[in-house]
Amino acid sequence: MNTLDVIRGPLITEKTTLLKEDGRTLCFEVAGAATKSEIRRAVEQLFSVKVASVRTVSMRGKLKRYGRFEGKRPDWKKAFVTLREGEKMIEFFEGV
Repeated sequence: MNTLDVIRGPLITEKTTLLKEDGRTLCFEVAGAATKSEIRRAVEQLFSVKVASVRTVSMRGKLKRYGRFEGKRPDWKKAFVTLREGEKMIEFFEGV
């Protein structure tokens, strides 16, 4: 799998912002078929950092209703990536 296909983008929420500030942990939305080793390699290549650990969670898509019609959002996968001690934290909005 290509490096750019593995990582779809960063997840920026209140929880992930607290994890980033407190414990060198970043959160990304990743491809559903991506493995932990592929995610580690992709983060190390894209951001030039060393990764200590990778945890993944498969998220189930929510059921949504519009009147009497029901639909489902797609399933997706997220990865919590912890950087090694002494690594520079990645800033997503440096230029803003």
